[in-house]
Amino acid sequence: MTASTTHRAIDAVWRIESARLIAGIARIVRDVGVAEELAHDALVAALEQWPESGVPENPGAWLMATAKHRAIDLLRRRERLGRKQEELGHGLLIRQNGAVADLDAAIDDDIGDDLLGLVFICCHPVLSTDARVALTLRLLGGLTTREVARAFLVPEATVAQRIVRAKRTLAEARVPFEVPGKGEWGDRLSSVLEVVYLVFNEGYSATAGDDWIRPALCEDALRLGRILAGLVPKEPEVQGLVALMEIQASRLRARVGPSGEPVLLLDQDRGRWDHLLIRRGLAALERAEELGGGLGTYTLQAEIAACHARARTPEETNWKRIVALYDALAQLMQSPVVELNRAVAVGMAFGPEAGLELVDELTSDPSLHGYHLLPSVRGQLLVKLGRHDEARAEFERAASLTRNTRERELLLERAADCAR
Repeated sequence: MTASTTHRAIDAVWRIESARLIAGIARIVRDVGVAEELAHDALVAALEQWPESGVPENPGAWLMATAKHRAIDLLRRRERLGRKQEELGHGLLIRQNGAVADLDAAIDDDIGDDLLGLVFICCHPVLSTDARVALTLRLLGGLTTREVARAFLVPEATVAQRIVRAKRTLAEARVPFEVPGKGEWGDRLSSVLEVVYLVFNEGYSATAGDDWIRPALCEDALRLGRILAGLVPKEPEVQGLVALMEIQASRLRARVGPSGEPVLLLDQDRGRWDHLLIRRGLAALERAEELGGGLGTYTLQAEIAACHARARTPEETNWKRIVALYDALAQLMQSPVVELNRAVAVGMAFGPEAGLELVDELTSDPSLHGYHLLPSVRGQLLVKLGRHDEARAEFERAASLTRNTRERELLLERAADCAR
């Protein structure tokens, strides 16, 4: 095996194992920042040794064992320091000795709870949303700081600062490295799901830049969602989110044309949809519904996505059912964006005039004043009503509001079509 082949193998192993490695060590050292450093030490050792010795039979266990030895060295140094500094007290020594004992068992333990603990740490409400996303992609997704920065089109230094501040905030807040009790799961799990779906959505419809979609971000979010579903298989909203992402991801290939131009849902070649992902999504949706407890917001959105996935042609889409699902979603999630999507569905089910009436009610909502999809949707409905001059103005306004180059080009094309 050549050195470059070995380095590619190490990179692949790191992507797969890094989260479990960091989670397993963090349980012992009780600090995600230190755990990440120790995991990186193990990675450096692999980069030095594997090109000569070859990739071990169980590379994940090798990395864990190496990180474990680094952690033991660290704890023993702390222990010696503690002995020299009596003011640190006897209790600290007991705790550290206990930690070493725990560490000895780290490799063989089922680390499912450790990984879940890391998920909850990365998405802790004490962190800002930006910090949660950056830390999640870094520690759970195995992305480098540069990759996270490129994904969200922000400077690398900004992402680095976010990650450093996030670790500092967790340490200062003394956030425990543990899986919260069931009583705390509602808000904590909601925060985790929000972060995962935010990452997916940024990949599915990029906010800014030259690409309309970023499939790699969708893949990262989907992988995190699947891991989460394996860790908490009886949480219906986790299954619902996975179902939603699987079904949405099935359309990624069809969402862009040969030159990367956007292709809207009703114009897509459904033969290019990934039917394996659709089947996986429908199966996850079925699991979510079987778990009971009423349909949550992600499961309802997955139901809407499933309506599109089941339709062989755009004409077969059951728009009246989609309207009913949006009605239910609006009951759980008071959001003008949900209302805007509901207006689109109403326009398809009951005619553009009915949809436009709902959209016009939203134009006074201050939270949508800079939202480019409001004039975009209004423009589509006006075209169907034959009011082309008004539609052109709406498409031009939408184009001025979006920060995505591809979407701006599409909207300006639609404005030009209205003028012909």
